[in-house]
Amino acid sequence: MIDMSVIDGFSIQVSQMLLVLLLSPLLTGLVRKVKARLLRRRGPPLLQPYRDLIRLARKEAVVAESASWLFRIVPYIVFAATWVGAALVPTFATGLLFSWSADLIVIIALLGSARFFLALAGMDVGTSFGGIGSSREAMIATLAEPALIMIVFTIALIAGSTQLSTVANVMLAGVGLRVSLGMALVALVIVALAENARMPVDNPATHLELTMVHEAMVLEYSGRHLALLELSSAIKLLLYCSLIACVFVPWGLAPAGAPLHVHLIGAVLYLAKLGVAGCLLAVFESMVAKMRVFRVPDFLGAALMLGFLGTLLLFVSRSL
Repeated sequence: MIDMSVIDGFSIQVSQMLLVLLLSPLLTGLVRKVKARLLRRRGPPLLQPYRDLIRLARKEAVVAESASWLFRIVPYIVFAATWVGAALVPTFATGLLFSWSADLIVIIALLGSARFFLALAGMDVGTSFGGIGSSREAMIATLAEPALIMIVFTIALIAGSTQLSTVANVMLAGVGLRVSLGMALVALVIVALAENARMPVDNPATHLELTMVHEAMVLEYSGRHLALLELSSAIKLLLYCSLIACVFVPWGLAPAGAPLHVHLIGAVLYLAKLGVAGCLLAVFESMVAKMRVFRVPDFLGAALMLGFLGTLLLFVSRSL
């Protein structure tokens, strides 16, 4: 006889996987819409990212003659790794069926794998733009990943685990105001801006040679391949928003075995968190200017130092 708890857990897990997949283009559309309104423009509709993805998926994929088999399979690898990473982050419930694998180290590894293959694809065709984008992405990765590791150390020292469900439950139980958590939050926001090629690290609205990072690597893609990469980029933005909400704003997460209405309340609160995060990102990008590429190491270096100081404070005093 099939255990109903397993069926319920599987249904909730599948619902979360579909939720992050369907909401990611909407979050991108919200950021664009709010930025346009702040600049006194009408802006594109909220559902425009969905239309763009459908239009790209219907087009034929044009592949350069010098492209290898790696160029063709990278969009699928990047999409799969990013989607799995986003699906592991608790959005509206904890203790899901695959929560045992929802580890911060695993998510960092998945994002690092997607970045590695995308950088290889950028260099595969042999164009100058792809090489520039891949080299800049590698530079950002060498600074962002150590900062992420220090942030994970800080969170693990407080929660006693790197498993996200355990971390969320510890934060819900109450850890008080901590300087180390504040440093980790600021460092994670800086890393999220750099990893998603947002202002002030990169301008997602332009395709200029001097500013391109992510766009330079995907410049040779078209059709369904480009649709997968654009969707992966949107999912990655949602992943970082979900990660910040899960660790630092875990209110409303339904515990394991909770009734259906508690999960629905958690889903509504998750939508509200995404809306606030999208609006704050749009306001921030409207207020700052893009920095020079050579200033990015200083920007990410601040995140690394904040993560290191947060970990050091916890070693010196557990109450900070």
